[in-house]
Amino acid sequence: MRTKKEKKKIILQAPKGMHDILPEEYPYFQNIYDKAEEIASYYGFQPIMIPHLERTEIFTSGVGELTDIVEKEMYSFKTRGGDNLSLRPEFTAGIMRAYLEHGMHTLPQPVMLWYKGSVFRHENPQKNRFREFRQWGIEVLGEEKPIAETMIIQVIYLILNELGVGPIKIEINSLGDRECRPKFRKDLINYYRKRANNLCSDCKRRLKDNPLRVLDCKEEKCKSLKEEAPKMADYLCDGCKKHFMEVLESLDLLKIPYVLNDHLVRGLDYYTRSVFEFMPQIEMAEIETISTDTIAAGGRYDYLAKFLGKKEVPAAGASLGVERIVQLMKEKNIAAKQKRRPKIFLIQIGISAKNKSFNIIEAFRKAKIPLSQSISKDSLRGQLNLASKLGVNYSLIFGQKESIDNTIIIRDMNTGSQEIVPLKDVVEIIRKKLSAGN
Repeated sequence: MRTKKEKKKIILQAPKGMHDILPEEYPYFQNIYDKAEEIASYYGFQPIMIPHLERTEIFTSGVGELTDIVEKEMYSFKTRGGDNLSLRPEFTAGIMRAYLEHGMHTLPQPVMLWYKGSVFRHENPQKNRFREFRQWGIEVLGEEKPIAETMIIQVIYLILNELGVGPIKIEINSLGDRECRPKFRKDLINYYRKRANNLCSDCKRRLKDNPLRVLDCKEEKCKSLKEEAPKMADYLCDGCKKHFMEVLESLDLLKIPYVLNDHLVRGLDYYTRSVFEFMPQIEMAEIETISTDTIAAGGRYDYLAKFLGKKEVPAAGASLGVERIVQLMKEKNIAAKQKRRPKIFLIQIGISAKNKSFNIIEAFRKAKIPLSQSISKDSLRGQLNLASKLGVNYSLIFGQKESIDNTIIIRDMNTGSQEIVPLKDVVEIIRKKLSAGN
């Protein structure tokens, strides 16, 4: 038997690259979810929840075996039953799996869904980049027309602006389709092969199997080479060109600002035609204080269902990087909006009163009157001090005598005046006082 000294010391900290969301920070996340869900629901999107785990082939086939996500960043394991599973590194492949599995293609199209939750990528932790992070996103499945991209960009743009993190810059590009992309891919490979000695080791490998990913490299020496690289815009077939122009014309009509980025490719194999990223537009004076990271991104992915072994399903989607938006809100000194501030404080003195106070709390909850209390404090003075700090209009004092008499004391926190009222009438009396502004 091991002694206490021999027992391994437990490290009391979150796993590397993962973090806790504490009570004082959670309102930021809740604000983002509330605003996103409010706007998405109004535009006709419905909620969906999918498992944290998927069969690994959903990602290797859908996202792409040669993407950084699949090659380097997935948390994958084999279960005792022999299944190969992975923690989701992104949502879209799982959403498409659910769409196909549950026969949503038989519903009136398009199917419009919103989702939220954690995703997991085993990458090098750094500022605004975690191994577990939260996404909120929307998908339009079963729609081939450019209106799908327009709606997605409109909804994401509204969410970000109404959260106060604007002005927002949108970068957009077209990746073409299987008709026009092969010629672009061939010329891109030829361009980089002549300059292979100047590429980083990852891009030398990508050049053989996934050359578009070279355009997405963040290494300085690779970034400089792409300026003279072939541009997909010069290779678009008539269908892709028409599709892309319709997206841009719709954004112009909606007065949504955007800039064309010929080198924007995104990091997932399933994207085709439109791709776009949202980031804060900052002034020179803000460079040192405001992050310029991408805070939302998406695009069209018409071939994803085919990658998963089914017929093609035209689709498009986008997601918000929730932690990055929280960080941006803090950098811009945007305070998180708290839930409704309590207007009254319930003071409980004695065990009998504390036990009966649950019925009082429930009565005010059903009446939708915000109430605060501290079940752990015993002294009248301590609870009055807490009520004063919270800035409530009224305190309700419920002690041993009141518990027996079925009464309660209402104390006006501004004047200090008190009155005793029947317990059964207290909710209505408080409602009238609050309505009258007394």
